[in-house]
Amino acid sequence: MRLRLKADGRVVELRDGQEFPVQPVPPAVETPPAEAGSLAVRDLRRRACLTQMEFAAKLGVPVETIRNWEQGKRAPRGPARALLAVIAHAPDTVFQALAKA
Repeated sequence: MRLRLKADGRVVELRDGQEFPVQPVPPAVETPPAEAGSLAVRDLRRRACLTQMEFAAKLGVPVETIRNWEQGKRAPRGPARALLAVIAHAPDTVFQALAKA
């Protein structure tokens, strides 16, 4: 597929020397801005009344990871995001289970 960006901002597909308009595909799921994720991690940690070092120790990750999440340099992915979602609903239970592990 060959595409061309027109001066007016439209994108067209080139086929057999002719231009055909390309319809934009809406995103299936909107991703939240990085700031929203960083604020959520910081909020979770503060609601648990933990420092970054304490929070990192309870989760078993380096403190730099927590800092990066809170500063928006990186976002939690996969299992970490799932764990943070569970912590948001039942922090005491999660921290108890992690302490036993």
